[in-house]
Formats: sequence, structure tokens, C-alpha cells
Amino acid sequence: MAERGRTSPVSQQVLLDAKLNQKRSARTRLRRSTSMYIMLIPGILLVLLFAYTPMYGLIIGFKDYNIFAGANPFDAIAKSPWVGLENWNALWIQSKFRQAVINTFVISALKVVICFPIGIILALMINEVRSKIAKRTLQTVMYLPHFVSWVVVGALFMNILGTTGIVNQVITALGGETQRFFMDNAWFRFVLLLTSAWKESGWNTIVYLAAITSIDPALYEAAKIDRANRLQQIWHVTLPGIASTIVMMFILRLGGIMDAGFSQILVMYNPTVYASGDIIGTYVYREGLGKLNWSQGTMVGFFNSIINMILLLGGNLLSRKLTERSIW
Repeated sequence: MAERGRTSPVSQQVLLDAKLNQKRSARTRLRRSTSMYIMLIPGILLVLLFAYTPMYGLIIGFKDYNIFAGANPFDAIAKSPWVGLENWNALWIQSKFRQAVINTFVISALKVVICFPIGIILALMINEVRSKIAKRTLQTVMYLPHFVSWVVVGALFMNILGTTGIVNQVITALGGETQRFFMDNAWFRFVLLLTSAWKESGWNTIVYLAAITSIDPALYEAAKIDRANRLQQIWHVTLPGIASTIVMMFILRLGGIMDAGFSQILVMYNPTVYASGDIIGTYVYREGLGKLNWSQGTMVGFFNSIINMILLLGGNLLSRKLTERSIW
């Protein structure tokens, strides 16, 4: 009998055979999937080139960057003096930056609370349409705004909500006062939510409709046998069936919460609504590129990325604990 704490020769041989089999199976899988791995190479190179190589530029946030300090941008970064966290401290002194951070969180939170469920509701409504022609027509009409640029959307809604737009014409005809929707801090966030919901909600329904089609029809038949009406079927069958998809989309939305719609706001905002509409992205654009303050602009971008990563990881962890569903 083998001594306690030691494995017998037979057990050692079994372990060695198991390791050899694992290595052989790994080599076999590699040989069988060689063409697939070769096809991955261009994608990996693109990610390394455009996603990881630019990270070297994060050093600018910790330097007093001077673009003319070197013969090329990389040389200029190397020769610019280190300043540590001076750029970070200088940012938080500025009340405009603090306001931009608050606006970013508020606008993103409003879009998650108000705009995120609209895509789910629209998908449920479209799924209940029995006519295939009507369903396809509705889907097409709802998808189309997604392909319209924010410049066109901004011009369209300025004609609708502008001081001489259709809405104000109706208001004045009814005896009301003209509303400055794009120049009033009390209205500007409402305009952002309205235009975001109009443009993107229909596109978001694609994912949910695809998830609905994967639900087993037998579940609906069982619900009908139990005398469940359409609303009860939606609540007890459809929604649980797409719950994992909703969780995945919600977590991904949390990961981009610091974006808050840069292109949308850049097209629609103006100095009169900076107090309610200026976000981190537009602040970086105005201060970093407009005033050529590269160092502070880079530091703001770095801060933005860190917050996004924390929200993404935190949202995934919270979802796994509360709903037992997560992306990883």
C-alpha cells in the first residue's frame, strides 16, 4: 500500500496519461481549426493597431505636452516634461468640468431609465402584430431613423421645435408663449431624450425581436391551456424568455454610460444650455481640441474610460448576484 500523502505508480501513470491526452486533444483541435485561427489574425492585428497602440498616448495626460517638442508625435511625447497629477488637479478646480461630469451622469441615467425600456416595449408590441406585412412595415419604419445622421436629426427637430417651428406655431395659435426648446436649460434635456428615443429605440428592437423568436412556442400553448390572456403570456412567458438578452443589453449600456450621446449633443447644444447639456465628451472637444489643451483633454478621456470600465464590471457583478445572469 502506498504511504499516506504519496500517489501510487499506477495513479501517477493515470495522471500522466490524462495530461498527454489533453495535449493531444489540444493539438488535434488546433490542427482542425488552423484556418479559423488564420482568419482571426487580421482582426487581432486591427485591434492591436487601433485599440492598444493608441494607449501609449495616455502618457500625455501626465505630462505638459508640447506638440512641437519633438520631430514627430511619439518624440514629442517622450520629450515633454512629466507633471504627474497636475492636469488632474487642474481639472477638478474648474467648475465647468465638474458640471460636465454631473450632466453626463444625469443625461445617461435619464436615457437608461426612460429610453432603454422603450425598445423592449416596442419589440413586445411588434411581436403581437399578426399581419406579416404590417409587422415588416412597422419594423422598417422604426429602423430607418437609426441610419439618419445626428446632423440631419438635429436640423429636422430644430424645424419642429425651433422658435418658428411647427410646435411653437401650435402653441402660439392656442394663445401660449413661444418656448425656446434648444436654448432653455429646463427644456434641453427633454429634447435630448425625445430625439434619442425617436432615433435609436426602433433599432434596439432588433435584438429583442430576435430573442423572442427563440422562445419555445410550446410555452405559449401551455399558457393558453392555463387560460392566460395575451398580457399574462407576455409577462410570464415572453419577458422571462428574453430576460438574459435584456440583462446583456443593460450591462452593455452601463459600459457606455459616460458617452451620453456626444454626437447628438454636439449638434444640438449651444452656450446658453451648457449648464444642463455640456457633457464630458463635448467638454473635451471644446477644451482639448478647440483650445489645444492636449494634456487635460487626454486626462479627461482617461477618467472617462476608467469610470466606464468600473460601471461595466460592477453592472455585470450586480446582475450575476441579483438575477444569476451575466455576460461573463
